[in-house]
Amino acid sequence: MFRLHRPPPPTRILITGASSGLGAALAEGYAARGVSLVLSARNAARLETVAARCRRAGAAVEATVLDVTDREATAAWVRAADTAAPLDLVIANAGISAGTGGGEEPEEQTRDIFAVNLAGVLNTVQPVLPAFRRRGRGQIALMASLAGFRGFPGAPAYCASKAAVKVWGESLRGWLAADGVRVSVICPGYVRTPMTAVNRFPMPFLMDADRAVRIIQRGLARNRGRIAFPRPLAFGAWLASALPDAMTDRLTRRLPRKGG
Repeated sequence: MFRLHRPPPPTRILITGASSGLGAALAEGYAARGVSLVLSARNAARLETVAARCRRAGAAVEATVLDVTDREATAAWVRAADTAAPLDLVIANAGISAGTGGGEEPEEQTRDIFAVNLAGVLNTVQPVLPAFRRRGRGQIALMASLAGFRGFPGAPAYCASKAAVKVWGESLRGWLAADGVRVSVICPGYVRTPMTAVNRFPMPFLMDADRAVRIIQRGLARNRGRIAFPRPLAFGAWLASALPDAMTDRLTRRLPRKGG
């Protein structure tokens, strides 16, 4: 019987947006003796709180205050981290959310969402690609969303930014496979985080961040191309993307608008 070869668990991990939400939960989920975490976020106090918890779990932690929309600063940070010790896993997690809950989606809000959710991902991943390809190993995880399966009127920019991340990651996976670089796209549904705390509408299948982290870690360990959860909501998102526009238009117009 043949067994699929799985690389050893990652021991040097870079995570953006690590001061709260899924980023913080992922950092703490991976924190253990023998693990080196390279974390960044914009909020220094929250980031240091997460770093302290990870250190108590036994991990070595490098915490840097960083705005991923700053292309040059982010590239310098990623390259310096990889030069100090080769990275095993890069999780481009930093993201923001807002929608049309206020009756409109202002231009600045739209541009801010794309700057963080899309350009921030590019700024994080692009600098490490040459090193990963040269070494013939490494793993990249891109934080997309089930909202990226179909555009919804409640959050046009958010849906579009996550759709771009999803498709880019799927494309990278096929392109980089021959180089030994693994790429996974993470598509969560509703997870209990500060980002979803502002939602004033029912969130089906809302799950705790710890459970979401276990699903993500398992998917990454198995090199799944798309880690979409929870399953019922993932199926609904896929179905919405497959149905004719005339049908989905009628359904999505009734959905609540996302605040920010």
